[in-house]
Amino acid sequence: MSEAVHYRVSMSRPHSHLFEVEALFPASDALDLVLPVWTPGSYLIREFARHVQEISASDDRGDRVPVERIDKCTWRLRPHGRPVRVRYCVYANELSVRTSHLDGSHGFFNGATLFLYSEALRDAPHHLAIDAPPGWSVFTALERTDGGWQAPTYDVLVDSPVEIGPHRPIRFEAGGVPHEVVVWGGAVDGSKLAADLAAVCDAEAALWGGLPMPRYLFLLYLVDKGRGGLEHAASTALLYPRAQISTPKGWEDFLTLASHEYFHLWNVKRLRPRAFVPFDYSGESYTRLLWAFEGITSYYDNLLVRRAGRMSVARYLTRLGEALSSLAVTPGRRVQTLEEASLTAWVKYYRQDEHTPNSAVSYYLKGELVALCLDLEIRRRTRDSRSLDDVMRLLWSRYGDGRGVPEDGVEAAAAEVAGTDLRSFFDRALRSTDELDTSVLEHVGLRARTRIRESGSDKGGTPPRLKEGDTRARGWTGIVARGSTVTTVLEGSPAQVAGLYPDDEVVAVDGVRGDAAALVARADDRSPGEVLRVSVFRRDLLVEVPVTLERRPEDAVWLAPVESPTDAQRAAFERWTGAPLEAPG
Repeated sequence: MSEAVHYRVSMSRPHSHLFEVEALFPASDALDLVLPVWTPGSYLIREFARHVQEISASDDRGDRVPVERIDKCTWRLRPHGRPVRVRYCVYANELSVRTSHLDGSHGFFNGATLFLYSEALRDAPHHLAIDAPPGWSVFTALERTDGGWQAPTYDVLVDSPVEIGPHRPIRFEAGGVPHEVVVWGGAVDGSKLAADLAAVCDAEAALWGGLPMPRYLFLLYLVDKGRGGLEHAASTALLYPRAQISTPKGWEDFLTLASHEYFHLWNVKRLRPRAFVPFDYSGESYTRLLWAFEGITSYYDNLLVRRAGRMSVARYLTRLGEALSSLAVTPGRRVQTLEEASLTAWVKYYRQDEHTPNSAVSYYLKGELVALCLDLEIRRRTRDSRSLDDVMRLLWSRYGDGRGVPEDGVEAAAAEVAGTDLRSFFDRALRSTDELDTSVLEHVGLRARTRIRESGSDKGGTPPRLKEGDTRARGWTGIVARGSTVTTVLEGSPAQVAGLYPDDEVVAVDGVRGDAAALVARADDRSPGEVLRVSVFRRDLLVEVPVTLERRPEDAVWLAPVESPTDAQRAAFERWTGAPLEAPG
């Protein structure tokens, strides 16, 4: 076995946002040390090395060892056959699930942002010691040892985020395994949190046939705005708005976020694309399978909260309708295939701009809906004897040892479970821009229906509120607005034809003061064919753009039971959701 690498992390001046790192590497003649440029689970080159400063090195006699920077993320040392101690600081003032943050209230870090590594020593044991400020405790999924924590490899070390602070963890058991929740930034109802998370975790363990780790850690960061999570092999970091988590819908949404990251225990962390085996921390790794690893996970995050009894059937169907609605208002679904969306995540999904809705589709969103259709298609073809659950368990049994799923592995497993050729399904869903065939919903007694979105709700990604009994033709511009600014002009829309641009600042409509949001509302009050004179500031020049309105499209989708569902449809629905068929509310 290779000699171990030892790290010590200190934070003597938390208000400086500087983590102080000391790393001890075994004897060698030459040593290249690298800091990852990305962190697994977040597919964007983030250039963590830009935050490294004051790097120096010495050997075991205390003699200085020169440090030469080779490129943006690599430092070369020549210790001449002696162990070397490297000291450096890392600036940490970005609170996100992918980065690191240190201030007077706590410290949080992802290992990829902090720990220089040697490729030659990547599979060696890595030990971690932490000097925490008085009154602060350390929380991590790493194995505790005398004097610190231990990881069998560098990969395990960087897959184990660390939180340090004066926290009191919330504890519960699920699947026979102890779980902890550490909360920063606000307060939650600990008893409710423990009970609801335990129910969701139990539902996931039941699907997979048990849990793959001896203990689990949730790190929850409550913030003023923002939502997200990052999965790890025995833990997760979650970011959620503190004002929303106390509301019924916010709590429901938080549970789906936690459910999503927990599902990644299997689907991504242990079942992962072969292209990610092993991780290349120095650059991008490309796969067409992100639709499966993120989209299927997105499908199950709601479904398992429903199966756990923490979401009503009505709310589950409503959330599915919201996903269908979001896809319906994304013109990029007609431009980019789902496989291409997966492959180009590094340059498209994580680098969105004003044109993204017109040119791209989310592999999370469309992947979720493809997973829905695939699940129901398998259920229909097997007369409800098999499902997507069986596909995931088959993948787990076949590739759960970490070998990696080949690019055709998910499709092959689905066809095997279904007992029939599914190439036409996948060709349409993954490799074409044709609309999804949602007729398979009828197998469980449902049908997708459409309405016009209510005024002011045509903002990208915003779930619609639906208007009942209003059949009047409404005007539509096709802009996405934020306050006074046009943020996106949808492809083929009246606004694009007329010449409104992203970043135009709307100041008046028909000579009356109003911003971009007012433009959306005024168009809704007018009829198709009418013209609105829109005054905008464009690069500080006043421009008037006449926009001829078109009919507002029916882009709000909801799911409703078919008329007179059969006994077979009702039974299929209950096998799918774990509850009787009822109308969404």
